[in-house]
Amino acid sequence: MRVIFLLVLPFMSLQVTRLTKIYGSQKALDEVSFSASPGRILGFLGPNGAGKSTTMKIITGYLSADSGEVSILGEDALAQPKKVSPKIGYLPEHNPLYLDLYVREFLEFSGGLYGLKSAEIRRRTDDLIRKTGLLPEQHKKIGQLSKGYRQRVGLARALIHDPQVVILDEPTTGLDPNQLVDIRNLILEVAENKTLIFSTHIMQEVEAICQDVVIINRGKILAASPLSELKASSSQTELILETEEAMELVWFEGIGAVRFGQKGNREIILPTEDPSETRKALMQVVAQQQLNLISLNQGKKNLETLFREITSAQ
Repeated sequence: MRVIFLLVLPFMSLQVTRLTKIYGSQKALDEVSFSASPGRILGFLGPNGAGKSTTMKIITGYLSADSGEVSILGEDALAQPKKVSPKIGYLPEHNPLYLDLYVREFLEFSGGLYGLKSAEIRRRTDDLIRKTGLLPEQHKKIGQLSKGYRQRVGLARALIHDPQVVILDEPTTGLDPNQLVDIRNLILEVAENKTLIFSTHIMQEVEAICQDVVIINRGKILAASPLSELKASSSQTELILETEEAMELVWFEGIGAVRFGQKGNREIILPTEDPSETRKALMQVVAQQQLNLISLNQGKKNLETLFREITSAQ
């Protein structure tokens, strides 16, 4: 099993140590350990069912752990969840909203739950409605909003009490490309002075906004590293071949472990330690199959490739 641990950062506002959760005979979490620091976005990455949401729910006090420790800003989050809760902003995977409340009404109600004074509630609500782009929708009922705007309301609710640690569980699921860009920019702005954990299974989102990454699978941490160091740890490069015609993987069997890329069967990706020779072999196939070449590019392995290698080696 390949395990990579390179995450050595300064002050850690969140420290998770040997966290374990058992359901019957199944270990949902198996001694999970990682940390996060202010001003950086940590991508918490794993396939569905890997243990991401379970970890987030334990950190935020929604679930109990069977063993382990969670420290948030120096406080024991497992022993004192009510004391630690106001320091955390949490957007769960299934965004729980009161659909019959108006946007502004819901945010002001949420601020009251944290004991904010009336003037502070109004100030925070005005600020977050502006920052999250909810101004045109603030007088609508939440049930009338699109998926993208509901996500914005959930994010504003998670930030209403100005928490120092923000945890977002699959915040971009179901959003269209324009909504993705808006939410991504908002997350980047929020993370400037907070500790932010971004739980997802979408590699492109992690590469776009995260500085650090933790990879979990089957309840075990397989990698914890700055994203740049994780990428640099691979000595292999990738060749990406795109043609006008559809290709078949069997044509490339003698060259290496080839797979289709994001453009389907018109694009293949091939990891290699000898780009020069591999490029020649690919061009031979292009000639033999009489393909019209669009491009043949070379680059380092992306996060999706590394993720697949790390999780498949478990």
